[in-house]
Amino acid sequence: MGHLTYLGLLAGCLVVTAPLELVLRVRVYARWRRLLLAVLPEFVVFVVWVLYAIAQGHWDYDSDLTLGIRLPGGIPLEEVLFFLVVPLCSVLAFEAVRKVTGWDPGYPTPDEP
Repeated sequence: MGHLTYLGLLAGCLVVTAPLELVLRVRVYARWRRLLLAVLPEFVVFVVWVLYAIAQGHWDYDSDLTLGIRLPGGIPLEEVLFFLVVPLCSVLAFEAVRKVTGWDPGYPTPDEP
């Protein structure tokens, strides 16, 4: 069961933040281009960083706590998913706070010019 630990953590993050999209209707998934612009640069930088750290022997991942699926460069599948799931959950939380509080973070909403 330990091999599902990392994956379980990621699934838990998605389950906890799902109501933000469904109940509050923050429309993060509907605005997928904006989401991609927010997540893609982080994803690229951190995956490259992890691949470098693995290649240099700085980082390793416990096979007992992962599925054992390694992508090119030796990066575990869960680590790649981490760099997608955590930013997604962060954007969902940010948009939920913005919607509930009415906070304007400095960019126009779709109905503003």
